Amino acid sequence: MDLPSLSLPLVGAGFPSPAEEWFEAQLVIGDLLVPRPTSTFYARCNGSSMEKVGIHHGDILVIDRALAATHNSIVIASLGAQGFVVKRLLYTETGIVLAAEHPDYPSINVAELPNWEIWGVVTYAVTAVDPGALLQFPPQQS
Repeated sequence: MDLPSLSLPLVGAGFPSPAEEWFEAQLVIGDLLVPRPTSTFYARCNGSSMEKVGIHHGDILVIDRALAATHNSIVIASLGAQGFVVKRLLYTETGIVLAAEHPDYPSINVAELPNWEIWGVVTYAVTAVDPGALLQFPPQQS
């Protein structure tokens, strides 16, 4: 993937900084987001079940299949015929749970599923601040 390199200035989120030496070295955004290109994939989030961890409807998820999922990882899980979901992986006393991060969505007890697997670990979520900044994505269906 050929992405432009960027200079990253430090910008004040409180008071403005008068410093002139505020530019950092060049950054190739792909090197930051994709350290293992052969095992990295992308998906678009559809829904709002992960909003409490900053993953919103329409976000682009960066998924690394080479990483081992651990307790509390945000993962992409295949639920067989039900498709794929993004959830938090929890190892509990009662078993493995794929937990939603929104009170309106249920968690998934994987013991109740006939076929499931962890497909990859989410490493980044790319969120558009300007709604027109990323490719247009349909509004969430109610």
